[in-house]
Amino acid sequence: MPLSRVRIVLIATSHPGNIGAAARAMKNMCLDKLVLVRPRLFPHEGATARASGAGELLENARCVDSLEEAVTGCRLVIGASARLRTITWPLMTPRETAQKVVSHYDETDVALVFGREHSGLTNEELDLCHYLVNIPTNPDFSSLNLAMAVQLLAYEVLLASEEVTPASQQGQLPAEVEKFEGFVQHLEQTLTDIDFSDPRKSDKLIRKLRRFFMRAAPDDEELNLLRGILSAAQGRKSMRRDETSKE
Repeated sequence: MPLSRVRIVLIATSHPGNIGAAARAMKNMCLDKLVLVRPRLFPHEGATARASGAGELLENARCVDSLEEAVTGCRLVIGASARLRTITWPLMTPRETAQKVVSHYDETDVALVFGREHSGLTNEELDLCHYLVNIPTNPDFSSLNLAMAVQLLAYEVLLASEEVTPASQQGQLPAEVEKFEGFVQHLEQTLTDIDFSDPRKSDKLIRKLRRFFMRAAPDDEELNLLRGILSAAQGRKSMRRDETSKE
């Protein structure tokens, strides 16, 4: 079932009851892949009680140490956040998010990522997200419980699951997250090697370049081409240094 390719990723959840309630919301909407990144308390009886019939999702939940591990193998990662950032991430509504999710899940896993109850996702965690989803709420009372947010997005995904053309019929899929991260690391190293950026001040530059390439959504072949260009640039810089040293 294609919906089994949708991962719900919860990061550093403080209250075990929220994990159980999120699992119940997932089961209501036919989702069954739960990944927990450094939960404060899990397994826990509070999670089991709030799951209320969705205990098998908790039993099968995967616990990992980092978001990178949680989204390994995914070609689409979408982070949920209520906060605006200094660098703009591509922003979608819940309905647009659901359409994007189901357009990709026929051939690859996709991840919906939810941050900490009180502080959400860090900028470093959002670096791994292709898009950001913001749930419209009352501006005077905007706080949503974690399970509510999971329920709302899962509901939209279920509704969209029979309405969107699969990505396999649209063209090449974007590269998996870990391959894209390898490219970003190669890019950062190349910019340092060719003296384009100072490693001590390059964080903002790399974040902007990351967003640029994420919008382009390069596939595996395109990433290989880009990395070939980076390697050539590194090689030319090294050759110039060797020639200078001989002089």
